[in-house]
Amino acid sequence: MKRREDLSAPRASGRVGVSYDSDTFGRFSESIASHMGTARFLMWQTVIIVVWIAFNTIMPERLQFDPWERGLVLLTLVLSIQASYAAPLILLAQSRQERRDRVTAQTDREVAERTQADTEFLAREIASVRLSMSDMVTGESFDDRLDRLTLMVEGLATTVDQLAEAERSSTRPATDSTSDTVADAN
Repeated sequence: MKRREDLSAPRASGRVGVSYDSDTFGRFSESIASHMGTARFLMWQTVIIVVWIAFNTIMPERLQFDPWERGLVLLTLVLSIQASYAAPLILLAQSRQERRDRVTAQTDREVAERTQADTEFLAREIASVRLSMSDMVTGESFDDRLDRLTLMVEGLATTVDQLAEAERSSTRPATDSTSDTVADAN
């Protein structure tokens, strides 16, 4: 085996100069495979084969193009050619569909992961809002607290009034006795 001098570049391919667009060919193979997989195709193929056999058995021998006596060689050849092309085209269409399914599945997985992450984030946010709301005063508890505060303020006002009354009553006699002492001194 001869060594190449320049190993930095890949070898030139030894392919024949035939080039084709694989995507176009793939679409063509999918259209053939989808057509061959229909009941209409099977029905037409059956009709053509029945007419072929009937023509080559019923018609006079000079009009037969694929005589029954030779074993319908031409029909066998046509069906063999159809099968030899149909199988690879169907496999090609299946592999293209499999690639599309793989890409779709990957996209679905990514969407599901994002959805799960968003759902978990929203669940955490809802939990934090609930915790915040449990510390907040609601309207009902605010009314209860306001009623208790009002009762406490009223109680304090009553106590302040009582203390003020008690102080006035304790300071009046002393004021009266002081004023009597001042009057006696005059």
